[in-house]
Amino acid sequence: MKVDWSKQEKSLYFAKKPTLVTIPSQQFITLSGEGNPNDALFAEKIGALFPIAYKIKMAIKKGALKTAIDYRVYPLEGVWTTTDGSQGNNLNKDALKYKIMLRQPELVTKTFFNEIKADLVAKNSNPYFSDVKWEIYEEGSALQMVHVGPFDTEINTFNQMETFMAENDLAKTVLMEDYWHREIYLKDFRRTQPEKLQTLLRYKIRN
Repeated sequence: MKVDWSKQEKSLYFAKKPTLVTIPSQQFITLSGEGNPNDALFAEKIGALFPIAYKIKMAIKKGALKTAIDYRVYPLEGVWTTTDGSQGNNLNKDALKYKIMLRQPELVTKTFFNEIKADLVAKNSNPYFSDVKWEIYEEGSALQMVHVGPFDTEINTFNQMETFMAENDLAKTVLMEDYWHREIYLKDFRRTQPEKLQTLLRYKIRN
């Protein structure tokens, strides 16, 4: 049976309304950057993450870690802020600061990741392979909701989340360094029409 996060871990990824969840410790391959995500640089960085993730997947499927398991690669995630403080309707996309990431199954180790990464770096097919890092992060208490539609209308969903927090006396805190929020791209925005996009928006909630 193929392990599929969208079926086995629904509560972590799907919420039609503002929903409180507890996110356990998870491990990721990550890549940081700054600038407008519509620029070619952002696409290149995404292009460094996925080959590593799929090479790990195929190796595990063939039994590289002594257990042959097939699984669906996790969706792209990103944590975001800006270097100039702009946000909402006044967001300056050129000032965006981000960390994009792909979650990895529990059986994957940092050592195995480094082996896969080294092989791809040696082939020198993407200049950002060498910058990809291994990170473990425990998000804990979080508020999340799926936004349907273009990224430029996410403010509408964020407003619903802010209203929920105010009504329930909740406060958000930062995500990983000084990032404001997390986005999980349930549909590949490179291949999906803007009106059909599904993006899980998540705030880390202060305990």
